[in-house]
Amino acid sequence: MNIEFENAALEELYTNGKTQDHQYKRLSKDVVKQYIKVVNYIKAVNRLEDLFQIKSLHYEKKKGDLNGVDVVWINAQYRLFFYSSPDDTGIIVNALLFEISKHYE
Repeated sequence: MNIEFENAALEELYTNGKTQDHQYKRLSKDVVKQYIKVVNYIKAVNRLEDLFQIKSLHYEKKKGDLNGVDVVWINAQYRLFFYSSPDDTGIIVNALLFEISKHYE
């Protein structure tokens, strides 16, 4: 799948394992390690539906206020939010990562 980062801090966190952005600066090393692993899972799949096969991600499409947003678990506490979009053939193969958030905050 094609991955893009809406937030430069998320890309820096993925490529360098750390960031100076105040929002993500205090994430533990374990959470950052899991984040990188989750992004690699997303990159490795051929299409969005393949994320259902990786049970630990708990992939879901949000409804209501977050309609159109896709979510996977980083761990029990943190979630990775992204938008997905199809290619020319209609198969969803693009992901725009935009936020890491604590669950229920």
